[in-house]
Amino acid sequence: MALVTSAEAGLNAIKRGATIVQLRAPDLTARDLEREANALVPKASVPVVLSSRCDVALAAGAAGVNLPERDISVAEARTLMGQRLVGRSVHSIESAVAAERDGADYVIFGPVWPSPSHPDEKAQGTQALAEVARAVRVPVLAIGGVTSERVEECTKAGAAGYAAITLFK
Repeated sequence: MALVTSAEAGLNAIKRGATIVQLRAPDLTARDLEREANALVPKASVPVVLSSRCDVALAAGAAGVNLPERDISVAEARTLMGQRLVGRSVHSIESAVAAERDGADYVIFGPVWPSPSHPDEKAQGTQALAEVARAVRVPVLAIGGVTSERVEECTKAGAAGYAAITLFK
């Protein structure tokens, strides 16, 4: 999963091998986010999810949403999104289990390694990633400091895949 801030970056990430794109642009207004989503979703050859904004995801015809832990509940998002994808970014086993119980299709766990995009977050390591992957049945994506050299470590720990910002630039 490539985390991008614009349609252009999303299309470039797809060219670089992303199999799903998350449009995550917290500084954009709803109108600007919708503009970026409308420029990306119809051209994308992979599913596109939006960070946090169920309303914009629905308006743009996106595949779904990914919700930070501080966002609305997975159950509420599921009510709004119907059969579209609903993911949750988590930082603990308890949050992963709760997200699965509430109807999440996948969880993103991290940061696994130190990450320049979240310098204040403590890296949790591949052991914690493995524990989360064993605790839930939904796919777990590793995030935080993922590089091409670390992808295999994610898989060995039980992750179904990974999410990254820098790797797809």
